[in-house]
Amino acid sequence: MNTVISWVPDELGSDPAASSGPLAGVRIGVKDNIEVGGVRSTCGSEFFADRVAADDATCVSALKSAGAVITSTLNMAEFAVGVTSQNSASGGSVNPWDARRVPGGSSGGSGVAVAAGVVDVALGTDTGGSIRLPAACCGVTGLRPSTGVLDMSGIFPVSADFDTVGPLARTARQVRETFAVLAGSDVTGADTDSLRVAVPHPFVTDDIDPAIVDAITETVELIRRLGHRIVECPVPHSESAQDVVYTLIYSDLAREHAERLRDEPTRFQAATRERISLGLTISDEQRAAAVRQRDMFRSAMSEMFSDVDVVLTPAMPVDVPQIGVGEAVVAQARRMGQLTYPWSLHDGPTLALPVGVHPSGMPIGAQLTAARLREGTVLALAEQVQEHSDWHLRLPPVRVSSDV
Repeated sequence: MNTVISWVPDELGSDPAASSGPLAGVRIGVKDNIEVGGVRSTCGSEFFADRVAADDATCVSALKSAGAVITSTLNMAEFAVGVTSQNSASGGSVNPWDARRVPGGSSGGSGVAVAAGVVDVALGTDTGGSIRLPAACCGVTGLRPSTGVLDMSGIFPVSADFDTVGPLARTARQVRETFAVLAGSDVTGADTDSLRVAVPHPFVTDDIDPAIVDAITETVELIRRLGHRIVECPVPHSESAQDVVYTLIYSDLAREHAERLRDEPTRFQAATRERISLGLTISDEQRAAAVRQRDMFRSAMSEMFSDVDVVLTPAMPVDVPQIGVGEAVVAQARRMGQLTYPWSLHDGPTLALPVGVHPSGMPIGAQLTAARLREGTVLALAEQVQEHSDWHLRLPPVRVSSDV
């Protein structure tokens, strides 16, 4: 089954008074853990199959006030736990580039809907990589903003310290325009005449698919030709970053779902239950140690970004996986999120954008990361890259149905 969206009644679309706003007429879908008043908000789970949101999430209200038309809620991994968006409760989503492959997760429906042209812009949420992985897998552009910049009211939580909401669209310009509305501020003024762009080689070459390394290398050369300076810069503590994020996220998940795990564990999908249950094994001492490591990493990131403006890395180390093929669910999540989780530990923005095509025919994505609150920098650089390349203009060959 290929489930992408659930249509929202027309009267729940835009604010009629805002028909001339900055997003007037833009079709926007929102991930199904983001509340739209009067509409089912299931979080992709049987637990919430009949749950109807009383009010709009803050981000949805902002979009409506800007004239956007909220057309749909979008399929996702159950409770935003997972990287493949294969969901036995709501139906799995497939990648529009190849229906045998995953669309990434947990915001898989958001990536698919944008890539297939079902919506102009989609909202996703990102805790460990759930905007960036679907963007990379589906060949679109997606922004994980700095943590705490956007109001998360009306969005079901995964881990409060890492949860973000952000836009996916075909182009960085569309992402910028949507983010400006969500943030309530202009993000076009970043000075990007000559940026210092770091390419940390352990992130770019170690245990990375060679075709992805080639695409990143070509992107580096394009950025150099645009007049920016490529610099060497290691990412401090990167070897432990993924484990730190896992410890904190899974302990938060176990706390959030403790009652459900105790009372009705079989109502969870098996893969979700397996991953949430990992948090039950994390002690208070382990969590406290991870918090200290998080703070140390963020301090090191702040110091690093005094010497560089942007860090460029791949979005994923591997080609887009086939559905149901390969590693077990936890191992697959670790592998796909190997390069996104470290930037979740950082509290600044990361943007994923398409930069090539794998020999398999699937998109290849890169990440641009900047200092906290420097969304304008990564967006401006991405717009420059997209002005001189056409990876973001490619259209997928697979027709995606909007069946519920």
